[in-house]
Amino acid sequence: MQSQSPVSVGIDNIRIGLKANDWEDAIRQASEPLVGSGAIRSRYVDSMVNSVKELGPYIVLMPGFALAHTAPSSEVLRTDISIAVFDSPIFFNSENDPVFVVMCLACKDKASHLERLQHVARKFLDDAHLVRRIRECKTCDELSTLLNE
Repeated sequence: MQSQSPVSVGIDNIRIGLKANDWEDAIRQASEPLVGSGAIRSRYVDSMVNSVKELGPYIVLMPGFALAHTAPSSEVLRTDISIAVFDSPIFFNSENDPVFVVMCLACKDKASHLERLQHVARKFLDDAHLVRRIRECKTCDELSTLLNE
């Protein structure tokens, strides 16, 4: 049996066609599937937002893409990942603004946190056009296929 890719995103954790009032709203919307499924508690979302407020827009890893995450904690009940694609531009006050794709990463421990961060980074670095390709997806199924290939 083949193991699931560390960047695998379940169809229920994909949202497309969203609009955000600001970067904080974008993080909250991107993490909603994880809260809804019980993978994380809402306090983990607050921690992600507070990390950006304290440390700046470190989560904006490349033009158009932000990876919302914070240190593993007891607020993470199950390691999981979600993604949200926004029609409206989101500004984090980053040189890589505007952002249209926000992925939310929640890990129970440091080892899985580092492993998932590395896999996400590799996936995006290996495909210079991945953010554009994500934005071009019209359905959650289409985006799921792209991300899980």
